[in-house]
Amino acid sequence: MRRLLPEPAADVDPYEAYGDVPGLRLGMVMSADGSVTDAEGWTDGLGGAADFRVFRTLRALADGILVGAATARTGRLGPARLRADLRERRGGPPAPIVIVSRTLDLDWNLPLFTEAETPTVVVTPRPATGVPGGVPGGVRVVPAPDLGTAVRRLRDDLGLRHLLCEGGPGLATSLLREGLADELCLNLAPTLLGGAHHTRLLGELPAPLDVGLTALYEDEGVLFLRYSLK
Repeated sequence: MRRLLPEPAADVDPYEAYGDVPGLRLGMVMSADGSVTDAEGWTDGLGGAADFRVFRTLRALADGILVGAATARTGRLGPARLRADLRERRGGPPAPIVIVSRTLDLDWNLPLFTEAETPTVVVTPRPATGVPGGVPGGVRVVPAPDLGTAVRRLRDDLGLRHLLCEGGPGLATSLLREGLADELCLNLAPTLLGGAHHTRLLGELPAPLDVGLTALYEDEGVLFLRYSLK
């Protein structure tokens, strides 16, 4: 990876480049023509190996990884895992996946719940006692009536001080609306997908939100932009 801004530099270590971790970071990838999903409706095919390296780095630097319930329900999201070198640098196990769910309508048999090295956390306004069959014992449920309370309780009660949101667009938009996100890490893939696969990065915001570009990197044609949201 090479840094283009603020000062050009070659052979930049992503772990060091993104090491100044804010309270809540949005990590997203998008094609050059604005789609956040590939031809299969997922993000896997957009940024290639370079994007995946940064994806793994952001996870290794986070205390908790926020995802929306719709993303979890696809079954394609597994528990976080760490490559050996990132585990050593992190100094411990991977961060937990934190699912934000209004209804607790989740498949508790998914590997996300049954095979996680660090137990998955679920944030919800719904009482866990109302779930048919109950919530599995290994899953931590954090009650919260809104996202602001959820973020505060994740930090104060579970010690997850640095959060990474991987989407989807609905959750990311809600965090922006509530003013809870500190940084957007946007990876721009050198790919054109056309209108057939176009999915917007975000939903509707109440007003335009000005952002400040703090750093720009490049690796294998992928541009890595860091925007301050505060």
